Amino acid sequence: MIPIVAIDLESDPVASGFAKSLARPGGNLTGLFLDLPELSGKLLELMRPLSVERFAAISDVAMDPTPVRATEAAARALRVSLQVLPVHGVDDIDNAFTLAAKGRAQAVIVLPSPMMFFHRTPFASQALSRRLAMIAPVREYVEAGGLMSYGPNIMAIFRRAPVFVDKILRGTKPGDLPVERPTKFDLVINLKTAKVLGLTIPQSLLLRADQIIE
Repeated sequence: MIPIVAIDLESDPVASGFAKSLARPGGNLTGLFLDLPELSGKLLELMRPLSVERFAAISDVAMDPTPVRATEAAARALRVSLQVLPVHGVDDIDNAFTLAAKGRAQAVIVLPSPMMFFHRTPFASQALSRRLAMIAPVREYVEAGGLMSYGPNIMAIFRRAPVFVDKILRGTKPGDLPVERPTKFDLVINLKTAKVLGLTIPQSLLLRADQIIE
């Protein structure tokens, strides 16, 4: 069998049948998996110091619905309002933000999706034009103009993949290489966007930030 080193931004490798366990995946596949449904709860919590009570979550219908369910559960636990807005493609972005505004959302959460990541600039533009604070799981949304992000560094994950390839080329079976999940998470805040939105970011949040865009 051909060895496979995967970089998967969404799936649970065990639940999806790709691996027998994270420690010993077995078979011909190993790699890095970023399935982190609990992350959406953290995104909600980070917005609370800004007195946000009404959220809209934009999700890609082509993706695993687990992050949507996790976000709904987190919203119930935090007792905040959540409107879930599914999109099929880039043509749905404008309508999703229109519905978020009509639903009186104060902030938008962007759930994991390669399609939405590719179109992160239109997402940021729509959020700014409708005066919605946008938070996402990766920093590239903030670099495009979003307000905040909290999550693993995607580029660092990609740079880690060759380590797996090197070990396999040296004779290690892929099934013997533990599947890795991210252990370090970055908080990025865009103060330029905060100023446009008329938001004051609490000092306590700024002190926690790994990067501040000014």
